[in-house]
Amino acid sequence: MSAVHDRTHDQTHDQNLSPTGEECTESAKRRQILEGARKVFLAEGFDGASMGEIAKVAGVSKGTLYVYFDSKESLFAALTTEEKRGLAEVLFKLDADDPDVRGVLKMLGISYLRRMGKPEHISSIRMVMGAAEKFPQLGQAFYEAGPCQGTARLSAYFHHQVAAGRLSIEDTSVAAQHFLDLCVSGMLRRLLFSVGEPPTEAQIQKNVENALRVIFAAYGPKDPASDPSAGRRLRGL
Repeated sequence: MSAVHDRTHDQTHDQNLSPTGEECTESAKRRQILEGARKVFLAEGFDGASMGEIAKVAGVSKGTLYVYFDSKESLFAALTTEEKRGLAEVLFKLDADDPDVRGVLKMLGISYLRRMGKPEHISSIRMVMGAAEKFPQLGQAFYEAGPCQGTARLSAYFHHQVAAGRLSIEDTSVAAQHFLDLCVSGMLRRLLFSVGEPPTEAQIQKNVENALRVIFAAYGPKDPASDPSAGRRLRGL
């Protein structure tokens, strides 16, 4: 009898924790609207986009659209914030216990540059910059959800490596900004001005290697023996 009671209790508890059908529908509808908004904003820019066009592309009525978002500004903020936060969570999954810091950073740098160089990402940055002058809160939301999140996650990783003796850094937040800026050095600016093509794999690899060289020259371990990749580099000479 007790076992039956426990199973019944667990099932009831699981049902309480699980999203209801209505909640799933609400979430799906919201994603549908955001996807439609993304297409319209990228095609028309912030100023050129209208709530009517967004509703049309999203396949919902304007009334439904306004139930979820009361203005174009709030819709734009939600879209950019969620996309950038999701990107930071995917890109900055760093294994703090892996002793090969150079290898971890190389993988991050390559993934980061591949994403930064995508035409749709460049377009989204331009769009936010264009809207930020009139609506500075949109620029702040984008910055806090994307660049700030990425820097914070990398800073936390660096902090762990300092504690493990693998790096020597006084300000891990500054070091995180240094690494990310070095990775996009010479590429992001020209792409924002539509100069040239997206970076090739060879260019990405070269930029990341250059960034690593500078980072380890500035923040490398005081004891070279704590850098497991140092031996491999020396053997390759």
